Amino acid sequence: MANLKDIKNRIQSVQSTKKITRAMKMVAAAKVKKAENTVKASRPFTHELNTMFRRLLNSVGSYSSESLKVKSNIDNYPELLQVRQPVKSVGLLIITSNKGLAGAYNANVIRKAQKKIEEYNAAGIKTTLFIVGQKGISAFKKRSKALNTEIAQTYAGVANNPSGEGAKIIAEDMADFYVDDKIDKIEIITTRFKNMMSYYVEEWEVLPLQGEVTEAATSAEHKVDPLMEFEPDMHNILQKIVPMYIANIIYQALLEAQASELASRMTSMSAANNNAEKMIQDLTIEYNKTRQMAITNEIVEVVSGANAQLG
Repeated sequence: MANLKDIKNRIQSVQSTKKITRAMKMVAAAKVKKAENTVKASRPFTHELNTMFRRLLNSVGSYSSESLKVKSNIDNYPELLQVRQPVKSVGLLIITSNKGLAGAYNANVIRKAQKKIEEYNAAGIKTTLFIVGQKGISAFKKRSKALNTEIAQTYAGVANNPSGEGAKIIAEDMADFYVDDKIDKIEIITTRFKNMMSYYVEEWEVLPLQGEVTEAATSAEHKVDPLMEFEPDMHNILQKIVPMYIANIIYQALLEAQASELASRMTSMSAANNNAEKMIQDLTIEYNKTRQMAITNEIVEVVSGANAQLG
């Protein structure tokens, strides 16, 4: 049985850990509420933007980049709308966090991404990674060779502070790879925030855009939406909307991931705090038992010594 000093040191150690987990829980709880409000506020805009984009795209009919002024690849919307067959390479945008102590959050995302890479490898499709968050960067730097994949771009800063500007940078990088024929398809692996207690890992398709014009849409029977008016013209508007659409998908994924991470950290730290309290209770009981046993032994020794002198 451990001596009193060892037990006391363990109690003090657990108490120190409890202070840390309690503080992290409180910080996460304060941040997750703000993140939850941001996610819920952004979802209606994302939904309406997607709806408007598809209506606009279906109203355009045929399109060409000949009359457009293309300053960067993300402005070249006709190329971004092309569906390439067969798919030879896929880009995966993997969103993780910079810090740990968030339960199984990062492990779940990394596991899902690794499974997806293995599935593409089995199909003979090459994968290229765009990674948000230091946890994902570290994990796939170690595994990229074994998984026969490569890391194209990494984004550590945007994991802590999702922003429209950060999403735009990622969107431009992905558009460059897509238009330059380095990538035939790009997907996001992120988490969808459900509530304070749960989230789930999802795959989102980014490129080619899901609202691409079909043969039916470009036929003579297809008519422009009578409720939509265009100024100066629908092609220039679409050139502005496509970058916004792509960046918004990424921004929404970043917001969902941040809220999920904070919720997972709050839950994890709450469980750790509860476990620390239980350990302190158990160690206190063990300390009292050991102390009582030590006192009893001392009494027995004193009585035995007294009896020996009297005898």
